[in-house]
Amino acid sequence: MGKSCKVVVCGQAAVGKTAVLEQLLYANHVAGSEPMETLEDIYIGSIETDRGTREQVRFYDTRGLRDGMEFPRHYFTFADGFVLVYSVDSKESFKRMEALKKEIDRHRDKKEVTIVVLGNKLDRQDERRVDANMAQNWAKNEKVRLWEVSVVDRRTLIEPFVYLASKMTQPQSKSTFPLSRNKNKGSGSTDS
Repeated sequence: MGKSCKVVVCGQAAVGKTAVLEQLLYANHVAGSEPMETLEDIYIGSIETDRGTREQVRFYDTRGLRDGMEFPRHYFTFADGFVLVYSVDSKESFKRMEALKKEIDRHRDKKEVTIVVLGNKLDRQDERRVDANMAQNWAKNEKVRLWEVSVVDRRTLIEPFVYLASKMTQPQSKSTFPLSRNKNKGSGSTDS
């Protein structure tokens, strides 16, 4: 197990961010329970990657965003990954998630971060307001992975989080430190 990855879970108020984490990590979400407002909670989970290694992930469950609220800037500085959550029964929550993605892109300062998008409340098909194909096309254009999930069915939550942990902890295949391949092997200057 390497370093602990820090993942910020964010989205509009009442889209099920806390329920997703509670169900994923503890399998204890009660369907139909009243949403409770979160200020900020931290959850620590151990997730098996697609390479078979277990990685510790620290999830920052953030306060749900309401109209006029800005996403706190300090999350951009330390996050290794983001889980953006919207509700399939709320077009407004999808628009808020799109704005969050733009904000992350603007503030991440060239830092490589993994972003996963969850369309929650898949069990509410009859109340759907966000078209699944439109959402997938948006994700493809933004170069992020999107899953539609339901906290009622915990199995839908596993794949996105295995992907997230695997992507954030994949071994570096190349050095990110550029080495110049100078044909002049001497240590002196080539100026004349």
